[in-house]
Formats: sequence, structure tokens, C-alpha cells
Amino acid sequence: MTDSAGIFEQMNERSREVFRRVVEGYLETGGPVGSRTLSRTLSEKVSAATIRNVMQDLEYLGLLDSPHISAGRVPTQQGLRMFVDGLLEVGDLESGDRQKIDATMDDNSSDVSGILDRVSTALSGVTHGASLVLTPKHEAPIRHIEFVSLAHDRALVVLVFGDGHVENRVFVPPVGQTPSSMREAANFLNAIVSGRTLTDLQTVIGKEIAARRQEIDRLAHDLIASGLAVWENAGDRNERLIVRGRSNLLDTEGRDEDVERIRTLFDDLERKRDIAEFLELTEDGEGVRIFIGSENKLFSLSGSSLVVSPYMNADRKIIGAVGVIGPTRLNYGRIVPIVDYTAQMVGKILSDRG
Repeated sequence: MTDSAGIFEQMNERSREVFRRVVEGYLETGGPVGSRTLSRTLSEKVSAATIRNVMQDLEYLGLLDSPHISAGRVPTQQGLRMFVDGLLEVGDLESGDRQKIDATMDDNSSDVSGILDRVSTALSGVTHGASLVLTPKHEAPIRHIEFVSLAHDRALVVLVFGDGHVENRVFVPPVGQTPSSMREAANFLNAIVSGRTLTDLQTVIGKEIAARRQEIDRLAHDLIASGLAVWENAGDRNERLIVRGRSNLLDTEGRDEDVERIRTLFDDLERKRDIAEFLELTEDGEGVRIFIGSENKLFSLSGSSLVVSPYMNADRKIIGAVGVIGPTRLNYGRIVPIVDYTAQMVGKILSDRG
């Protein structure tokens, strides 16, 4: 199949207008657009039969599809991509949306996680979609690590950072842990932790375990490995991926396949397996990126679209991302400036707070 640029060059002015009107109608209503509807709105007065011929040509090019329940057309994923790349008109950020986003950040509190939680809630409210906010890792050097047994199937890892920040994370320890193995695991980690961040520790810990395997009791070895998994995927209070507004995706009545798509999306969000990949989506450069359907490797099975933008710290290093996920018929022209502005404001807030 030819690429979008080549297809666009094959289209004359009439074809482009018909295509644009079909996509815009679909994004507005979620349903197929018929030739009779288009014949009343096109700038050029042409018959419905002529428009049907044009739509058939666009279907042949892979840009439109004809649902079996209607004579109208809807855009394909390829068609939506071409529309977003070449015909999308991005509007200015509406003052009301700006005020709602600004209100969440008008806070001198040092509780960054609280601010980001409010930002995520506001973003879902403004866009009527599900919002995703990937929070930055705490990258201060670690001063001390301790494991505390809470029950036979629950333990606590306490992380004390050099800047005074403390994180307590509950996890399920490997079977058979004893106070002795917990002390041994903590002693091993504290011997190598000095001056290292969590990211540093995650890269070095495997090498240290391999080099000093004889020194480490098996139970302590298992506990260290289990604790590492906890650090990479923290408990509820410290989740790096904040998800808000999932109920917005259920507000509109949909077909059975739409409900199943949303259920699959919810399952993906609950698992949160691909937090690192979520950030990788933004690493090709700053600014907003749009992923449609299967282009979105995180949620491809759900057939959803993701509008995402990274945010940066004062050193222009990407430390997190904000995004909105919803059906492929998102109002891209309105959501793009909202996501862009939110990402810029989050970066500024975090930079101001060091």
C-alpha cells in the first residue's frame, strides 16, 4: 500500500474535501457519513451519485471503510493518520480549559505527587477522556534501605533518600523469609547503595549479586530480587502512572465491540505493565505525538488513540509525560493544545520546585 503522502498527491481537490468532510463528520458523531449529507454541505455543488463514486475511490485507496450496517463511510486507521498529519486544524487553547488546568497548579505546596494527581483529574475533566500522567522518579541518592516484616505474606521496604525523602512500600516477600535473611538483604544493599539513585541501583544490583553470590543467603537473594521488582512498580501511593477519568469512556452508548474495546483498555491500564514504554513513546523529541489504533503499542489491542507529550525539568531532560486516551474519534484539534499546554506547565512547576 502506498504511503499517506503518495496517496494525498493522487487526490484532487474534490476528493480531499470529501475525505475531510467524512473524517470531520465521523469525529463529531462517531457514525458513518453518507453521500446525501455531504451533497448538502460541500462547497462544490455535486450530486450524491458523484460523491458516492469519490467515496468508493477513497475506499479503494484504503482511506475509508463502509460499515455493513450503513451506506455511509467512516475513516480507516490509515485515513485518520493521513487526516491528522495533513489536514488537522489545531485550535487555540480555550480560556476556560486553560483556567481549569492553571487552577490545579496554583499551589505553593511541595507535594508534587498531589499536584500531579490534581492535574490528571483536571485533564480528564477538560478532555472528557481518560488522562495519563507519568510522574518522575525520585532521583535523589539513597541513604539507607531497610526491610520490615509485617506478616507472613506482607513486608515493607523503607527507602531513605539523601534529601530526607522517605518512601515506604508494601510488597509480598518470597516464601520463608526470616528476620535474619531480611537483615542480610538490607546489609548487602546498604553496602552498595551509598551515593546511588534508584536507577543506578537497579543497573548495578544484578552485577553485584552475581559477583558476590557465595556471600548472599538464598533467602536474602530472593528478597533483594523481590524488592527490586517493588521499586520498579511501587504501591498505590507511589504509582508512577496516574490514571483518571476512565468512566468518561463509558459515558456514550456504544456497540458491543466498543464496550469490549474499552474493557480491554481498562485491563491494560490496571496492569500498568508498560510504564517505561509509555515514556519511550515521547523520546523522539519534544512536543505532542498522536498514536492511532495499532500504532499505539501500549494499548493497541483496545483500538484506542493516545495523545501524549513529554515534560522536562530545568535541564531540558524528559522526566515524565502527560496524555489523553480515548476512542479513535477523539477531538484531536481540541485535545492537542490541551495536552501540549499541560505538559509545559507541569515541566515549569517541577522545575520551579527543583
